[in-house]
Amino acid sequence: SDCVFEKNELEITVLITGVGVPFTSFYLGKILSQNDFNLALNAGIAGAFNRNIKMGDVVNVISEQFGDLGIEEADGTFTDMHELDLIPSNDFPFENGVLDNEKALDFDFLPKAKGLTVSKVHGFQPSINSIRKKYKADIESMEGAAFFLACKLENVPFLEIRSISNYVETRNRENWNIPLAIENLNKVLIQTIEIFQKS
Repeated sequence: SDCVFEKNELEITVLITGVGVPFTSFYLGKILSQNDFNLALNAGIAGAFNRNIKMGDVVNVISEQFGDLGIEEADGTFTDMHELDLIPSNDFPFENGVLDNEKALDFDFLPKAKGLTVSKVHGFQPSINSIRKKYKADIESMEGAAFFLACKLENVPFLEIRSISNYVETRNRENWNIPLAIENLNKVLIQTIEIFQKS
């Protein structure tokens, strides 16, 4: 679903895609193909692989990769779509299998992080160890790479900001802090909107 808010010269369309790559891909692709935007901003929560990122921190995601699009080998290892050459790793919009957001580097108001997008959140320690070694990502979400892909293919400037609600570890919801993550995310969103109102 989407709705539009206006204040002075600023117009904001809010799109709630739902969870995961399929819904994000469909709804974002639909709205980007029918409208012109100066900026697309993806906001949500994420899990952190990187323990230097604190719970509740909000980060600027500068790159994304698909972390489970490929095949599981007989020995349990994972081979992704680029390694299989199903999608050549340097076919646009990928560079060495990574979706980069060069424009995100210009924004210094938040710490920068590398994202990994998955359809199932990791909670089994051997899988966590394996995926961390393979992709060296700072955070994990369920939509980021789909957002990067759609924006790059539609040539729309974009930013992804994520607030950390948990660490990627053996699943234990008692260690999560979604209220803190959402509170901090909302503060940053308000600050961001204020920046664009002044510019």
